[in-house]
Amino acid sequence: MPPSPAHEPAVSAGPRKAGTAEQARFTIEVLLPLLSAGVIKRRPRVMALAERLQLDRRGIAAVRLLRERHGAGPLLMRLAGRSVLLLLDPGDVRRVLDGTPRPFSTASWEKRGALTQFQPHGSLITRGTERAPRRRLNEEALETDRPLHHLAPAVAGTVREEARLLADRGAVTGQLAWDDFAASWWRTVRRTVLGDAARDDHRLTGELGRLREAANWSVLLPRRRALRARFLQHLRRRAEEAGPDTLAAAAMSRAEETGADPVSQIAHWLFAFDAAGMTVFRTLALLTTHPEDGRRARDEIAGAGTGPGTPRTLPFLRACVLDTVRLWPTTPALLRQTTEDVEWDGRTVPARTTVLAYAPYFHRGDPHAPYADRFTPGMWLDGRARSDPALVPFSGGPGVCPGENIVLLHTSTWLAAMLEERLTYRLASRVRPRPGRPLPATFDPFGVRFTVH
Repeated sequence: MPPSPAHEPAVSAGPRKAGTAEQARFTIEVLLPLLSAGVIKRRPRVMALAERLQLDRRGIAAVRLLRERHGAGPLLMRLAGRSVLLLLDPGDVRRVLDGTPRPFSTASWEKRGALTQFQPHGSLITRGTERAPRRRLNEEALETDRPLHHLAPAVAGTVREEARLLADRGAVTGQLAWDDFAASWWRTVRRTVLGDAARDDHRLTGELGRLREAANWSVLLPRRRALRARFLQHLRRRAEEAGPDTLAAAAMSRAEETGADPVSQIAHWLFAFDAAGMTVFRTLALLTTHPEDGRRARDEIAGAGTGPGTPRTLPFLRACVLDTVRLWPTTPALLRQTTEDVEWDGRTVPARTTVLAYAPYFHRGDPHAPYADRFTPGMWLDGRARSDPALVPFSGGPGVCPGENIVLLHTSTWLAAMLEERLTYRLASRVRPRPGRPLPATFDPFGVRFTVH
């Protein structure tokens, strides 16, 4: 029997307003877990608690309930003194991402408050005429439009070398946990971004880590200007000394362009690679617990050649990484800010309104979608994912992450190097994603452990 009209979702003619109780629930079940876990630098203890309580599942349910009550149109809220437009429909996500940087700027008030702590002139938080040269530097240095960067042979060689050292260590100790992986991952990132001389510069990433911790509370805490100045000076020195086969050299070659500020762009790259490392570890967990996908990955690796510095596109492994980011978004809250009044279905959204898309809700899809809680890398190869405006693991539109392909090169090459060794990884952590069951909505990478055989 069809539902009565009283239970049908309202059809929105434009932005509606959430009630006080709905705003309170959204704050408690969506915003507070996001902020507590650390938006800019994840907090391991809070992540462990969030996994135990599966807080993202509650957040997804809270947003789904708002859509059932109010319909597909965006919903206006007043949160912490700010006007926020919550998106509830995939078509609206596409509209906002395609409308970057005007009328939907990436430089939202929240992002500027956080990221200014360590990259004051990053393109993501730049407004006005200075945005264009900074964005252009990112796209040209990272070669956004190329599946394989021209530095791919050097990057592949470095990644494989460090990954195999980690695999050898696991073979000796019989285990692999986050701390060992993270140390190895950061050595790789420092080498590919800043050169071999920066491999063991733990102080540099330690300074960045402290600034990112401050950025978690940047709305409440003052800027750590002295630490930021030391970090940026340290980073500039490393970037100026980087060899030709590094991403930093590609950025510094454009240093003469007015306003580009390559050092701030490099700082953002280092920040972004941290999230990429979490994705690698989660993807390895999925491939060890999903035998068919694991076999397909090994078959692709075996058929792609084994040269030590051979760059390989590895489409299936890239698809695995993309689906891992879909399942556990590294940027759970996609933010934009209106640069002017925007007409939305006959109503006006004022300038300086924060626009929010809660990625876990969109990425898990409609509750009846067959891929919602399953590991489905194949859909990134057969066109299903690309045709779905709700799936934006690297954002989308003119503000899409310019480093998507360089990140996929790093992550897929790392996984290939780990899996082509004659080693078997078995997931030994408390939460174990398994095929045939809904995957956890919250999956803490810091708690992932493997036994190595």
